[in-house]
Amino acid sequence: MKKMIGLIIIMVLVVIMLTTYIKKQVDKSKEIDENAIGYEIDLEKEGLEKGQLAPDFTLKTLSGETFHLSDLKGKKVVLNFWATWCPPCKIEMPHLQEYYEQYAKEEDFVIVGVNLTHTEVSKEKVNQFVDSYELTFPILLMEEKGVDDLYQILTIPSTFMIDSEGRIQNHIVGPLDQNKLEEYVSNLK
Repeated sequence: MKKMIGLIIIMVLVVIMLTTYIKKQVDKSKEIDENAIGYEIDLEKEGLEKGQLAPDFTLKTLSGETFHLSDLKGKKVVLNFWATWCPPCKIEMPHLQEYYEQYAKEEDFVIVGVNLTHTEVSKEKVNQFVDSYELTFPILLMEEKGVDDLYQILTIPSTFMIDSEGRIQNHIVGPLDQNKLEEYVSNLK
């Protein structure tokens, strides 16, 4: 049991180090305004093309229900990849929740949070995080790698803006605030 816990801790540290290294490399290759919250990735360089249909996937929600991204066709979707151990994710979550509460019905969009559960200590930690931030938008559990590879996620938080036709319009790396959310969501059809 101690070996397993030690192995998990080492894996989490490796993921953190890799994420930090990749982020630094991306930062070096882009000029980023000092006050920037999140920055948009050139989709053509990442392998996902602007206007491409968002790859469909099936994951379980925190409550154990099956969720298919394709079920949201006809709605604008903010697809956010995150983890409880990620400091920028912690910064972003209150903004996501507040924007969702205020504008989801009015602007006909949904925020979907995909937790990288395979990098977490436990599902209980995810539940505690969701409860502490009082998140009400759908939270999905990615218990094995796969969807992150499908969306070519290198750094979290990572957010995709998907229009009502199910097409990717933007990929933002880094935390979003309400102003940036409004800007991106208002530009979706």
